[in-house]
Amino acid sequence: MTTRLFGVRHHGPGSARALAAELAAFAPDIVLVEGPPEADAVVGLAGDPDLEPPVALLAWTVDDVSRAAFWPFAVFSPEWQAIRYADAAGVPVRFCDLPAAHQFALGGRPGGSGDPLARLAAVAGYDDPERWWDDAIEHRRGSEPAFAVIAEAMAALRADDPPDSYDARREAYMRTVLRRTRKEGHERIAVVCGAWHVPALTDPLPPASRDQALLRGLPKRRTACAWVPWTHGRLATASGYGAGVTSPGWYHHLFTTEEDVTARWLAAVAGVLRAEDLPVSTAHVIEAVRLADTLAALRDRSSAGLAEVTEATLAVLCGGDEVQLDLVTRRLVVGERMGAVPADAPQTPLAADLAATARRLRLRREPQPRELDLDLRTPGGLDRSRLLHRLRLLGIGWGRPAVSARRSTGTFRETWEIAWQPEFEVDLVAAGVYGTTVAGAAAARVRSAVADAPALADVTAAVERCLLADLPDALPDALTALDARAAGDADVAHLMAAFPALARATRYGNVRGTDTGALRTVADRALDRICAGLPPAAHGIDDDEAARLSELVDGVHAVTGLLGDGAGDRWLVALVRLADRPALPPLLAGRLARLLADADRMAVDEVERRLARALTPGTPAAQAGAYVEGFFAGGALLLVHDDRLLRVVDGWLAEVPEAQFDEVLPLLRRTFGAFADPEKRAIGERAAALAGATPAARGVEEIDERRAELVVPVFARLLGVGHG
Repeated sequence: MTTRLFGVRHHGPGSARALAAELAAFAPDIVLVEGPPEADAVVGLAGDPDLEPPVALLAWTVDDVSRAAFWPFAVFSPEWQAIRYADAAGVPVRFCDLPAAHQFALGGRPGGSGDPLARLAAVAGYDDPERWWDDAIEHRRGSEPAFAVIAEAMAALRADDPPDSYDARREAYMRTVLRRTRKEGHERIAVVCGAWHVPALTDPLPPASRDQALLRGLPKRRTACAWVPWTHGRLATASGYGAGVTSPGWYHHLFTTEEDVTARWLAAVAGVLRAEDLPVSTAHVIEAVRLADTLAALRDRSSAGLAEVTEATLAVLCGGDEVQLDLVTRRLVVGERMGAVPADAPQTPLAADLAATARRLRLRREPQPRELDLDLRTPGGLDRSRLLHRLRLLGIGWGRPAVSARRSTGTFRETWEIAWQPEFEVDLVAAGVYGTTVAGAAAARVRSAVADAPALADVTAAVERCLLADLPDALPDALTALDARAAGDADVAHLMAAFPALARATRYGNVRGTDTGALRTVADRALDRICAGLPPAAHGIDDDEAARLSELVDGVHAVTGLLGDGAGDRWLVALVRLADRPALPPLLAGRLARLLADADRMAVDEVERRLARALTPGTPAAQAGAYVEGFFAGGALLLVHDDRLLRVVDGWLAEVPEAQFDEVLPLLRRTFGAFADPEKRAIGERAAALAGATPAARGVEEIDERRAELVVPVFARLLGVGHG
């Protein structure tokens, strides 16, 4: 009976290549691989050609999906090569790590330990563990087998850093599996595990009773397991994966390319740069290859490694541009490759429904973000929109509305940015508690959300998302909750915060064919309550509350037109009544005057009178500045086209005492600084013209020359432009 221990580096192409050769020479009759034994039931799928790495084993606790873990495999992972060898050779393969059921219950770190070989490489002064593997392992293989070298190094490392109690339990279970395998009569046993564990599995093994004592009484959780697609990006250390590597794309290239490794890599780099319309020629590639090989020779290395090709890429192909190099790192060094699993692989009902729906709608799961433009007037566009909105309700962000889409919510076009992440597989398992189909689970999620009596704005948002996702089964419950919550909420600010989403949602009947009659009724009642409650809400508030109320007024004002002319008229009448109330905070008073002026509900003469009154010399500068901020927020066209308003502001600015000017300047900068550059230039030109106009042209009999000279520099300071 012979047992061979193969201590590997997780996701190390050097380990994978050496292991494949060793297994072929050893010809074991069973292969034990570090991993959760629960996966024994699905490991047979590894022989399916549709199971394409990178993939991962996903294990989760049935009663609490928040406890989940992945065991990833790339084509260059030694464990994957061991599994594929066993399948091709027709010998059994089993996982031998501590079961995930125990790992979850213990609250440990499922998925394996770190990378001790990388630690050795770093101690030896290597920035790339694969370079260390070539120099320290491959070059010594003539006199000593590679895995014997590794076992020797790990024994020395563990002498100074013994395993903790968690790893001790894992290794006790590995030895238990090894003993059981021997008792079953297997003669040639191959054990493939992380290099760190090799000394613990080396003969002579400790007494079985000692391991049984370590494992006795371990808690456990009911656990399920399945294959899921994975990505090279999620294999990277930067993703937070404990056993990750820094350059999975480079490692894939090393493992899958047998000849002209450097030339083929730099040709791929050139392809990435050319795809971004960057000028890279064949001559550049040839020169980069020469530089990489020269650097390797200067460093006494047999071939160029990642460090050499990266330096050649930066110097020759990227012209020293670090931004371009970062692009290459993301696209190639890390990589964006995504694996696949067979359509008939075991999965949860919800995941199966999503997969079938995505295939029907021709939505591919890809890790690279891409823009998806949907026309809601077509069945395909509408169905894709419904699916993405339903997934968002379930907390699965396969797609997120692009910025342009947020500006046109409710129209016949939506723009999404979609990118599939492996973590969504866990989210799908978690969402399975709500139903077995995406539509059913999303509807149940909405009903659950509104049943918990959340804030009014949250109920309104749920109603809007329910309409976007086209969930007619959940809409009645959501509307009932919305009506009850709106009727019982006496805080008009809450109603105003919730109203924009409610008003926008009334348009979806035209866009998506949904009956929104009941929703419009709720929205009309909410607007009536807002109009009635607005005056009391504005009484006796401080500056901060005035700013908040002004934002809420803007939000309601922007959407009242969506409910029809009658709703807009009721709202404007309420604003007129509020604007006529005395003692309004200046910021709110200025904002109301501007909204009413833009809606032709306040005459220009009245606008000028109110602005002049707010800016009289007796008004404190801070209050006058707040009025200006409220009035001119969002646009400067009135100052460009109305000389009378510009003269009022001009006169006030000239009269502000110097001691108070610095106090009001930040507030005014916030207002005028938000104007577009063309508006700033136009105001400056108008101010210059105003300063140079004759008294008759300005409509006055006399002119104060000192004030006229001050106008242009003051406006230049306000607008942040130079003045010569």
